[in-house]
Amino acid sequence: MASDSDNSKFKLLGFENKKSLAVIMVVSTGKVVKVKLRDLLKSEVMDDFSKVEVKDVYRKFYSGGGAITAYEISDRHERSWMAYVVLNLLLFALYIFTNVAAAKLIYLEYFDVVVTPGVFLYPLTFLIVDLLNESYGLRLARRAIYFAFASNAFILVLLSVTGYLPGLPGWKLDAPYSAVISHVSSALVASSISFLFSEYVNSYLLCRIKELTNSRFLFLRVFFSTFFAVIIDSFIFCFIAFYGTMENGDILKIVYIQIAIKMCFAVFNVLPAYGARSLFKKYVVGGQAV
Repeated sequence: MASDSDNSKFKLLGFENKKSLAVIMVVSTGKVVKVKLRDLLKSEVMDDFSKVEVKDVYRKFYSGGGAITAYEISDRHERSWMAYVVLNLLLFALYIFTNVAAAKLIYLEYFDVVVTPGVFLYPLTFLIVDLLNESYGLRLARRAIYFAFASNAFILVLLSVTGYLPGLPGWKLDAPYSAVISHVSSALVASSISFLFSEYVNSYLLCRIKELTNSRFLFLRVFFSTFFAVIIDSFIFCFIAFYGTMENGDILKIVYIQIAIKMCFAVFNVLPAYGARSLFKKYVVGGQAV
């Protein structure tokens, strides 16, 4: 009847226990249909299922929906993993934006300081890592950090390669493009190292404080983990990016300015952290129990 080969027409996706339904995908069209287990056993669809699928359908039917199988929809945590993917993409997007935007300098006349657009959004990366730690643990949070770091390194290689490609003769943007790419590449190298160290410290401290406080006082772990991470990130980035081109005193001035600005935004990370945790529990964790 059923073979061990790949399904040619239908594929079992899961079950809805409360309604005694099997969720099936039509392979040719990707359409998903729901069929009652009793009707499924009498249909020709079973002939296309693998032995494992057939076994689980019979197990689910004769147990009255109580048996756990490898195709349980409630065990797939689709909302949870989708939220994890979204947070990873947000981390990657913010990280790349801050690096590319480093080519644009902003002069704040009121404070008489020069900063880049990324200094205002970069603290959000710490918030995202905090949310990953809160919802998925240290191991998966570190994987997100490594993913962003590897993606940044890959982009750095690609941008470096474009600098060696022959330009169009007479193209006015060739020289400006090369200058911008050179500046962005330098920022990418400095930020890659600072990002890896600072985010690693941020995630470690947040989990450590969480253990010491028995998962209480979210604002404490969000603030203090970000506080130390911001200091480490600013020092490493500025000294790698500007060492040898500026006096140490001027570099320290930039470091202090960055720390001050980032810390202001870090304080405001506390409220979004509470809101994000509440939404996660309501729509992701709560949604899985439905």
